[in-house]
Amino acid sequence: MNIGVSIFLIAIGAILAFAVNATVSGIDINVVGVILLVVGIGWLALSLVLLSSRRTRLGRPGSAVVEERRVYNEPPAVSAYETRVYDEPPLP
Repeated sequence: MNIGVSIFLIAIGAILAFAVNATVSGIDINVVGVILLVVGIGWLALSLVLLSSRRTRLGRPGSAVVEERRVYNEPPAVSAYETRVYDEPPLP
């Protein structure tokens, strides 16, 4: 999205700066075109820098992510509940 918008700004700026010969009172269309060109080039550079930093952070495309889980089949050593069996009745 960001790269597309920046290319659009560059294209509109180039058209206004180099191809349009119209005059508008109070606005110089060539200056507006140059401003759009500069903003589009800056936006494109920033988008490419952010895209490259995101790729290095996430890893190379196609790289596999491995998740390891360890499963223990042994019961826990200490039980939370104890069962006690009394053979004799308690003293009165």
